[in-house]
Amino acid sequence: MRVLLVNMPWSPIDLPSLALGILKRSVDEHVPGATAEVLHANLEFTDWITRRTEFTADDYEYYALSSYFMGCGDWVFSSALYDDPSWRDDEFTASMSGRLRKSRMRMTRELHREVPAFVEQIARRIVEYAPDVVGFTSTFQQNTAALAAARHVKRLAPHIVTVMGGANCDAEQGAAVHRNFPFVDYVIRGEGEAAFPQLLKALGDSSDSAGSSHSADSSDSSGSSDPSDSSDAPPAVGAISGLCHRDADGTSVVNAMATAPLPPATILPPDYSGYFERLASSVARNWVEPKLVVEGARGCWWGEKHHCTFCGLNGSFMQFRSKSPDTFYEEIMDLARRHRVLDMYVVDNILDMGYLSTVLPRIIESGYDLRLHIEIKANMRRSQLRTLADAGLIYVQPGIESLNNRVLDLMDKGVSGCQNVRMLRDGAETGLSVSWNYLHGFPGETAEDYDPVIAQIPALEHLNPPVDLSARIAIERFSPYFNRPELGFSGLRPEAHYRFTYDLPEKELYDLAYVFEAPERGIGEPTVSALNDALAAWKKHHVEARLTQADLDDRIVLVSRRRAFAWRAMELTDPYELVLFRLLDQPHTPAALTRKAAARLPGAAREEDEVMAVLDRWLGLGLLFTDGGQYVHVAPSAVNEDLLRLDFMRHLHTARPEGPPVEGPPVVAGQPAVPVSV
Repeated sequence: MRVLLVNMPWSPIDLPSLALGILKRSVDEHVPGATAEVLHANLEFTDWITRRTEFTADDYEYYALSSYFMGCGDWVFSSALYDDPSWRDDEFTASMSGRLRKSRMRMTRELHREVPAFVEQIARRIVEYAPDVVGFTSTFQQNTAALAAARHVKRLAPHIVTVMGGANCDAEQGAAVHRNFPFVDYVIRGEGEAAFPQLLKALGDSSDSAGSSHSADSSDSSGSSDPSDSSDAPPAVGAISGLCHRDADGTSVVNAMATAPLPPATILPPDYSGYFERLASSVARNWVEPKLVVEGARGCWWGEKHHCTFCGLNGSFMQFRSKSPDTFYEEIMDLARRHRVLDMYVVDNILDMGYLSTVLPRIIESGYDLRLHIEIKANMRRSQLRTLADAGLIYVQPGIESLNNRVLDLMDKGVSGCQNVRMLRDGAETGLSVSWNYLHGFPGETAEDYDPVIAQIPALEHLNPPVDLSARIAIERFSPYFNRPELGFSGLRPEAHYRFTYDLPEKELYDLAYVFEAPERGIGEPTVSALNDALAAWKKHHVEARLTQADLDDRIVLVSRRRAFAWRAMELTDPYELVLFRLLDQPHTPAALTRKAAARLPGAAREEDEVMAVLDRWLGLGLLFTDGGQYVHVAPSAVNEDLLRLDFMRHLHTARPEGPPVEGPPVVAGQPAVPVSV
């Protein structure tokens, strides 16, 4: 049996497909007599479209990722799905006017006209390969491209079995795909590395597996099926968890999904054969630095206890499970050796904290200079972040989302605003690049939750800003906001882009969609504008902003270069203030600070109002962040030579015995100093 696995646009071009890499290995190792190959149709498309348009790497990134919540990437390929180069062009243009700049609108409509020819070409390539089964993965904005290719393959070669799976085919979504697009013979819902080999074995055992049951009328993509073109599915198919198949009448039959996820020991490492070779011959080789994709765990250990109200990422299975440390380490090392690539994207939704003392120390000792990307919890300690940095995990996504306690509580995030700021500070200190988003629009939030944060953003400009301006939350399938209307969202409808992408009634779109529109909740436009103005300034001035501190035992030297604060250097020398500042390495309330400082300096105890006076002064200097009654300092420890140079010049000036006086920057304990170049 020949199996071809197809990775259509808009799968990222700098990454091989983890899903297809795993499926390829599962077929090759677990289906006797079967072999699988992967067609990197996303790279094929890149080469094809750049010969016809002024298409760039930024364009690909936009349609693959940035436009996800507007559906631009899926609309582009709807023309190929419905054999109409002008498919709902007027509706798209009307809906997106004012949301897309003119050049982006022009490019999107041009792609929409061009892609039917590409899909026809790639379908012929697939048929020429002569597979018995062709499998399409669909994640993010791959859905219409995958469906269009499946439709054209079925038209050209009705005997080829078409299968679809991936995140866009989970639960109700997969059932809707199968029910509405009869040229897709089977849809696998849930984890495919068990179901797909079972399906192939069932097809191989059935004498009519490629017969008329797989030759539905491919000219009809409206969702109806032709009963005359259907026959009994192989008997074993009914026992495969999560599978969608058709009965003798052509009616879609949906098997129940598995009640438990796959155990981690059964999750295979991916086989990325062919990806790097294909990339090397593509125009995309000049666009991207390729990365390996590795997987240590699935699910979310935090979400098992506290499912973040807006998050739908884990789909049907939230249960956290991770590979053994030895298995995960060997997979990482084997992939690095095999492909000679050190950049890796760890797709785990959250880091297994056990890996901090097992996998990561072994990576550090390996001598491999890895550069890893991973998602973590925002309340990790500095020592843990240092372990991440030492192991090469230089890009982290801690899921910050807000800097306000009350809003974070509405999300059920389990962290505070001060902890999130501490993460930004400690990330800067340990050399981690922190990637995060700011979100708003939560039921129950008010302007009073945002105003104090907005006022303090100028003090944070030296830390990593969010990747973009604040975005109103989208309602995602599988999230608590979707499943529990009592949390504040009811009467949900599929986002508008589904309506001008698919030719389906709204009831079917509701099952097909992942993103839903709902009445706006939370803060209004004035607060949103104020927040985004502050975030835009943060992003603009971040590169030139600076705040660091060096603890020299008897004093703490601070250096600042931030546009909102006039001072450039200062020293803290008062023993009590030194104790307070060191305690503020972690979030504290004034009462806790007063109590702990008194314990450390019994003879110099002060009242809480005196501590508050110090905190207010430091807030005015941009040294602290406060939220929810807590305070934390925002000055990373110096990690370069600037402070050494400053201190050297200070001592040089004071110790110089001869010649005329040399004016240096006065450094006054606890007070701003005059500007100094550092």
